[in-house]
Amino acid sequence: MSYIPHTDKDRHDMMMSIGIDSCSELFDDIPSSIRIKGKIELPEALCEMDLVSHMQGLSQKNKNLQDDYISFLGAGAYEHFIPSLVSHITGRSEFYTAYTPYQPELSQGILQAMFEYQSLICAITGMDVANASLYDGATAVAEAVNLTSHVTKRDKVIVSGILHPEYREVLRTYAKPSSLKIIETDYVNGKTDVKQVKDLIDDKTACVIIQNPNFFGQLEDLSQISEIAHSKGSLLIAVIYPISLGLLKLPGDCGADIVVGEGQSLGIPLSFGGPYLGIFACRSDLTRYIPGRVVGITEDTLQRRGYVLTLQTREQHIRREKATSNICSNEALCALAASVYMVCLGKKGLKQVANLCLQKAHYLADEISRIKGFKLKFTTSFFNEFVIIVEGLNKKKNLKADGKLNLVEAINKKLLKENIIGGFPLGRFYPELADCLLFCVTEKRTKPQMDKLIMILRNLEIS
Repeated sequence: MSYIPHTDKDRHDMMMSIGIDSCSELFDDIPSSIRIKGKIELPEALCEMDLVSHMQGLSQKNKNLQDDYISFLGAGAYEHFIPSLVSHITGRSEFYTAYTPYQPELSQGILQAMFEYQSLICAITGMDVANASLYDGATAVAEAVNLTSHVTKRDKVIVSGILHPEYREVLRTYAKPSSLKIIETDYVNGKTDVKQVKDLIDDKTACVIIQNPNFFGQLEDLSQISEIAHSKGSLLIAVIYPISLGLLKLPGDCGADIVVGEGQSLGIPLSFGGPYLGIFACRSDLTRYIPGRVVGITEDTLQRRGYVLTLQTREQHIRREKATSNICSNEALCALAASVYMVCLGKKGLKQVANLCLQKAHYLADEISRIKGFKLKFTTSFFNEFVIIVEGLNKKKNLKADGKLNLVEAINKKLLKENIIGGFPLGRFYPELADCLLFCVTEKRTKPQMDKLIMILRNLEIS
C-alpha cells in the first residue's frame, strides 16, 4: 500500500527488535484451528473512480424522507426542519474534530459551546443546572434513576407504563445487577393511572418517572404527580419532548426534580437511529450527583473570562465506590447542533414550531377520525402524536392482508406503496393495542401531504 511508509528493511528491523522471524508469529496466541488459511475470498480492489461509482450505486438503494417518502412516524424520533446553519457550524473542523477538553486553556471554544448548550437546556426546561449531555434519552432516564436512588438511599422506582418502551427496557437492564425494584403503572384513557401511583408510592420510593407528552402523545399532569411524589419524599423525573416545551408549561415549574429526554428533535437528523443526544437537567442541590460533565464559567486573576470542566466523572475514578455514574463522555457535536438549532429559532421560533406541530396534528386527527372504520382511541389532550384505532376493515379487496400481517400492518404496507410511512403499530409493545396506530405530525408535513394520507385511508374498503 503506497501510503504506508515502512520499507522491507524497516519491517525486518522491527521484527529483529522484538525477536520474531515473520509477522505471522504475532498471531501465535490465536489457535490455528480458528485462523483463516489462505486468501480471503474478496473481489479485486477497484480504482478510486470505480469505487466512488460503486458506492454511489449502493447509496441510491437507500430511501430518504427528503426526496422519497412522506413520514407520519414518530414514537421517539422526529423529522423536523433543520436550518442549514446547523450543519454549517457543526461541520467546522474545530468542532467536528474536537477532542476531550482536558486542557481548558486550549479548548475554550468547545467548552464555551458546551456551556451555552447547558444554559439553553436550563432555559427550556426551567431547571437550575444541566450537564454537557449524555448518549441518548434512554441512558438519561436510567442515569436519573441511579441518581435518585443514591440521593434518597431508596430502591423502589415507580415508572409510568407509557414511558417509551425502549427507555423502560434500558432501565430494566440498568436495574438488573442492582437492588433497584422497577414497578410499572397502568394507564387510563391514554394517561398514567394517577390513583395507582398514589397506591404504590411509599417511604421506600426513590422516584416517580413520567413522560410528557407520553408515548401515546397524550399530555400528563406533572404538577399533580409532583405533589404525590414529594408527599413521600420521592423525586420526580420528567421525560420530555423538547419541541413541546415551546407551548407546554416548563417541567421545572411543575415541580420536576430532574428533567431528561431525547434531544434529537433539536436540529439532529434521523440518521437511521443515531447518534442522538441525551438531555439531563436537575435542581441545583443535585449538582454534585450529575453523571457526565458540567462545564462552568470563571475568571482568572486578570478578570478574563474562562470556561472549565467544573465537574466530570473521571475525577471519581480514584474513589470508584463513591461514584454515582461510570459515564465519562458526552455527545458534544450533537449538543452543539442542538444549541445552534435553539439559537436559530429563539423563544418565539420554538413556540411557532410547537404550535404548527400541534395544529397540524389535530387537523389530521380530526380528519382521520371522520373516516368510517377509524377513530381516536383516547379522548384526552395530545400534542403532535395521537392513537388511531382501526375498526371493521374489509381484507378482501384493496387492503388484502396475508397470514403474516394484521390489519394495521396491512394499512402501513398499502401506504408504503404510495411512498408514505404510516403510523407506529402499537401492538409491538402493547398487545391490547394491536389494532392501533400511533401517528405523528411535525411542522414539515404539508396540508397536501396530510390530505393524500386521508384520501388513501378513506378509499380503503370498509365492511
